[in-house]
Amino acid sequence: MPTTTLQPLTQLFPPRQVVTDPVALITYEIDAGFDRGRPDGVFFPQSTAEVSQVMCWASEQRIPLIARGAGTGLSGGAVPEHGGLVIEFARMNRVLDFDPAGRSAVVEPGVVNLALDALVKEAGLYYPPDPSSGRSSTIGGNVGENAGGPHCFKYGVTTNYVTGLEVVLAGGEVVKLGGRALDYPEYDFAGALVGSEGTLGVVTQVDVRLIRNPPGVKTMMAAFASVEQAGHAVSAVIAAGLMPATLEMMDQKIMRMIEAYAAPGLPVDAEAGLIVEVDGHPTGLDSQMEEVADILTQYGAFDLRIAQSEEERQRIWYGRKSAAGAMSRLAPTFYLVDVTAPRSRLAPMLAAVDEVCHRYDLRAGHVFHAGDGNLHPLILCDARNPELMDRVFRACDEIVTLCLQMGGSITGEHGVGIEKRKYMPAMYTGAELAAMLDLKALFDPHGLLNPGKIFPDDLPAPQRAAPALPTGDTFAPANAEGAAAGLVALAQVGKRVRIGSSAGVLGADVQLITANLGGVLEYAQNDLYITVGAGMTVAEMQRYLSQHNMQAPLAAPWPDATVGGLAAANLNAPLRMRYGALRDVVIAATVALADGRVIRAGRNVVKNVAGYDLPKLFVGSHGTLGLVTDVTLKLIPQARASRTLAIPLTQLAQGLAWAGELMPRLLATAGLILAPGELVAPGPQAPYYLLATVEGAPDDVAAELAELHAALASLGAPAAIELESPTCTQVWASFIAGAGEDALLVRAGVPPKTLPPFMAQAAPAARDGRWLIDAGNGFAYAAIATADATEAASWLAALREPALAAGGYAIALQTPVTLRGRIDPWGYRPAALHLMRGLKARWDPAGILNPGGFVV
Repeated sequence: MPTTTLQPLTQLFPPRQVVTDPVALITYEIDAGFDRGRPDGVFFPQSTAEVSQVMCWASEQRIPLIARGAGTGLSGGAVPEHGGLVIEFARMNRVLDFDPAGRSAVVEPGVVNLALDALVKEAGLYYPPDPSSGRSSTIGGNVGENAGGPHCFKYGVTTNYVTGLEVVLAGGEVVKLGGRALDYPEYDFAGALVGSEGTLGVVTQVDVRLIRNPPGVKTMMAAFASVEQAGHAVSAVIAAGLMPATLEMMDQKIMRMIEAYAAPGLPVDAEAGLIVEVDGHPTGLDSQMEEVADILTQYGAFDLRIAQSEEERQRIWYGRKSAAGAMSRLAPTFYLVDVTAPRSRLAPMLAAVDEVCHRYDLRAGHVFHAGDGNLHPLILCDARNPELMDRVFRACDEIVTLCLQMGGSITGEHGVGIEKRKYMPAMYTGAELAAMLDLKALFDPHGLLNPGKIFPDDLPAPQRAAPALPTGDTFAPANAEGAAAGLVALAQVGKRVRIGSSAGVLGADVQLITANLGGVLEYAQNDLYITVGAGMTVAEMQRYLSQHNMQAPLAAPWPDATVGGLAAANLNAPLRMRYGALRDVVIAATVALADGRVIRAGRNVVKNVAGYDLPKLFVGSHGTLGLVTDVTLKLIPQARASRTLAIPLTQLAQGLAWAGELMPRLLATAGLILAPGELVAPGPQAPYYLLATVEGAPDDVAAELAELHAALASLGAPAAIELESPTCTQVWASFIAGAGEDALLVRAGVPPKTLPPFMAQAAPAARDGRWLIDAGNGFAYAAIATADATEAASWLAALREPALAAGGYAIALQTPVTLRGRIDPWGYRPAALHLMRGLKARWDPAGILNPGGFVV
């Protein structure tokens, strides 16, 4: 591109914001990987409006755009391979809002990861995603790559902490996806954009949720006689249902390199070293670590050393994070491979990688996140030696192939970028890749956003099922292929389909039931996941898991609710404040699209950033995008102890004020609600109770309960009662199920900090309603028995107006039969409604799935 093409920018913006000098551009040719590409210019925006202005201009001129953070990526994701304009976010680095009580923040993309974490820790909170580059990498870059880090085994990755995004689309349009409230009635495009490597939109603001900073931490280093032995030990810890904060492994080669470089005191005579960290309340750390140590010892661990001071702990971590510096002393550079294998296959995968490196005569070592199976072989190399680099890249090809053969992913946290795109057809089918490209075409129709990334030029053609028209007005497929064949045939004849008991669906010709799509398809306790047919009830699945002392962290109010139906509705219980929402628990799903394609969205590993996060789009889609035929869920151990505090209330406002004071203190709390008294205790009771359910290890539960008792006493609250049952989630389920079929049941979702003023407006206006407030998640549930459409509409308006004004929404979870079609159950227009309709038109082109069943 001629430099003169960018001259209009130099007239629109000051010289300090537009760089075209060839020497200055050299910095932006590379990231931290091996790929290179020369930009035509670099733009430093200072606001969303400036980003929009530049992107509108670039769209008109058909100029490629590449968003860039700190350039710490390793897959070429920010490399301008095809030239164009780099949008560098170094000057959009403000924390726009920080709400400690609501445990959330709004930040610009240029905020440095570690700076955000340091800021929130001053208020006793924690932003868990911690990539190794956290001292310099930015939140925008972390969002682009869905960054992880050592602590993601317990706490999850970036997508688990992003609730909303402000995004500029390729043509310059600014849209808000999600927000500071939870579970907006819209497709989860925010979830899909996390990890999309800047190929779908340019992020200008990020809404993040936070958790309490664990007040105590304990770190241990254990030695092993072999890497394989250490791998088996890690699998055993996970299979036992233990959840350390980190499980990091290094082999002897790496430890000796680090010891020579930084002298942190690693067990260099051992073949492998394992860093184990546990966190939580200080009183529970010793018992946690002792249990882990017992298992490690059973699997051959020796020289177990627990850090006795913060200085000693930091020395261990300094050693772990010095691997890159240590490697640079021994070779001009190194190649860091990023793949994920099932955790139960760690030992054979490590042995196979060692064999490959030996066969190619490569010096390499292992340093990686063992807890989630994210392997990082480090291979010493010299980019000036073509023959050596050829061996390195051929070895990488074999390592990736091995990982896929074991059911893993081509990338766990570094992204696809340029480096891994050639492997995408080996990991995904033509139908799955085509579904991702549908999303790309919708968001970026001219292919201007980070062109060439993720997808290779040559892709397999998508396969489609041959039409097979079901007979009658009921369709009960037995598998995904049969479902796709039936749906494409129904689409051809224009018959509309209602899936399951989807509410609000009007005028359907065929009822699709999932009764033949049930059962446990795969249970992998060592890898902490289960795959079940979408028609299996939640109750059946939880009974199965309880036999193994495990659980899926979700709940349904109704005994006949199915796993697929719950995911489609995205109905989340109070326990989500501790364990995450359905969008975080669902890691993969098989889906039959109405155009005949069958796709496997996601994979059965907890870290997978290869391509777009399609499972997010089906959670909460109300069956309008496709039929989910099976679901893979993350598992957690059953809580070893559980207690619920109950504080009697005479006024909801007082309970909300106390709940706001408690929120920043909650670590092991799996629910904080205000509920009607009759749902809590038999006999005489207060009108309402503030409930807090604390669960986990017994020591942690006891410590948190003591903190809550003390905090409530300091607030002047009445003495709290401790109950073994019900839990907050059980009370929530009773409220919803007990509303009755004739009740209009509404859920309002607002940013947590706006919950008290919302209730101050809504409660008097909707005075005939019965309330349950999920204070931990910003939800207010209300139920009223009415068959009058005018009364129902007026009552709904009293909830919707303050909810919308607060940046939230109010939807009808249940509408009486007499009111269906007479009131609007949604009352919300997503900013991305045109994108929702565009995606539905691609995946359900005839519009047959659940007509009228969602805002789309």
